Amino acid sequence: MTEPKTARRVLVTGAAGYIGTQLVRRLVSEADVEFVVATDIRKPSVPQHSKLLVDVRDIRDPGLRDVLTANRVDTVVHLASVVTPPPGMSREEMYSIDVGGTKNVLDAALSAAARRLVVSSSGAAYGYHPDNPEWIDEDAPLRGNESFAYSHHKRLVEEMLAEARRQYPELVQLIFRFCTILGPSVNNQISALFEGRFVLGVAGSAAPFVFIWDEDVVEVLVRALWWPRSGIFNVAGDGALPLPAIARRIGKPYVAVPRWLLEATLAVLHKLRLSQYGPEQVDFLAYRPVLANRRLKEEFGYTPRFTSEQAFDLYWQARQRQRS
Repeated sequence: MTEPKTARRVLVTGAAGYIGTQLVRRLVSEADVEFVVATDIRKPSVPQHSKLLVDVRDIRDPGLRDVLTANRVDTVVHLASVVTPPPGMSREEMYSIDVGGTKNVLDAALSAAARRLVVSSSGAAYGYHPDNPEWIDEDAPLRGNESFAYSHHKRLVEEMLAEARRQYPELVQLIFRFCTILGPSVNNQISALFEGRFVLGVAGSAAPFVFIWDEDVVEVLVRALWWPRSGIFNVAGDGALPLPAIARRIGKPYVAVPRWLLEATLAVLHKLRLSQYGPEQVDFLAYRPVLANRRLKEEFGYTPRFTSEQAFDLYWQARQRQRS
């Protein structure tokens, strides 16, 4: 059960991102949200509002704690991370933002005596491994692949947060491990799989995907503001869609390439700087962690409005409308 809806004063990191923008717009409309600080290195594209302060800064900025204190923030929603690194960004810089930036957010929340930290994690924290179970739940070990920066950093961040829960149990932590998020205008390395003339896969792997619609993501984050205790939840729609089924659904051929050939091709393209992705991306495609959502539904009390199949169909219909 959630807490009684006492007013919240919320700071959102990554507020200019795809989900961050939607969340800020939703929060300022909530009667039980008293004030919102929208923080990002870019100015979020949100309308001015009497309950909103836009704060342009890097999450690694030590001044973040002063922002929390000055605005009496009691709840931090941490969404900022490097999902798709820009060309030329080093692994060290990604680590500094993902892991160092999260430590700064955590330290700021503790310093300002915030009561709640809501963190956007990912199924990537489980890692991409051939021995992943068919459905993976929250008790599975975090084995984020060291070769894949995003996956490894999500694992390191969660290990840091677990230690903080032991040291500072008074700070309520809600960790959400999201699957692939889809929405009408989403654009990322997964949506790119469906945009070409064919759908590329790895021979011998069905690569089942679980999806969550963006509105469900925002609803989960809003409800977390009043969840009474720390918890970790996978966030995914019911069911899964293998890549061959996705290809059939959108009327495109499915091309399954031998693993060795795909690795060799990516290695050459990456070396020639024709692709930012290297051979490690083959595991990302071949060994998907397929998130079980039982705890989200039974313990957190939220059933996503859309299944994985419905979320994908909504996304694809929106893309077709945008092209017409």
